[in-house]
Amino acid sequence: MSFQAILFDAYGTLFDVYAIAAEAERQFPGQGAALANLWRDKQIEYTRLRTLSGTYQPFDQVTRDALQFACSRLGLALDQPTQAQLMAQYNQLAPFPENLGVLQALRREGIALAILSNGNPEMLDPVVKAAGMADVFTHVISADRVKKFKTAPEVYQLGLDTLGATVNNSLFVSSNGWDVCGAAWFGYSTFWVNRAAAPAEVLGVVPNGEGRSLNDLLQFVRQREGH
Repeated sequence: MSFQAILFDAYGTLFDVYAIAAEAERQFPGQGAALANLWRDKQIEYTRLRTLSGTYQPFDQVTRDALQFACSRLGLALDQPTQAQLMAQYNQLAPFPENLGVLQALRREGIALAILSNGNPEMLDPVVKAAGMADVFTHVISADRVKKFKTAPEVYQLGLDTLGATVNNSLFVSSNGWDVCGAAWFGYSTFWVNRAAAPAEVLGVVPNGEGRSLNDLLQFVRQREGH
């Protein structure tokens, strides 16, 4: 069965969130990698806590809160100019090098492409435009519309509702194992872009496809189409 629509996670899948480590290292020499990793972990943790407790805040606020915690935890003095500089990195995250070519190839296959992300529009729009990807996506869909974060089912449903697609003819793509699990539980076919060669989550979920980059996704989709 071929896919009529493919929905992509943004952070870690299309854009390298850990590239922030370079700016973090410039601001806090010797602590860049540690800060980037803790910041990302706490950011995801806060999305889950806020969704579970019904205390939604937009993703940029969650990201700022996570940065403040990470700096406090590492004993780093975070002033307002440094916070602003680090937060600004989210507007210019580097896309992975193969992405644009693969996305353009998928569009030529006649497949509708969309982003389905926890990010709010104020974060997503600049980074998508900076990466030159605005023309390849039919929609950039934010979880902000339902005031919950993935893995809430309402977020995955939002993707289908926006595209006018069904879960049976749609593919969800993420580099985050937990996100793949959430989408699979919802009913999507899934492709795990396992860039870090991480072990699979032990949650009873096996993705329909797995690879190390979007190049592997393109091969997977073409095989499904019988190319």
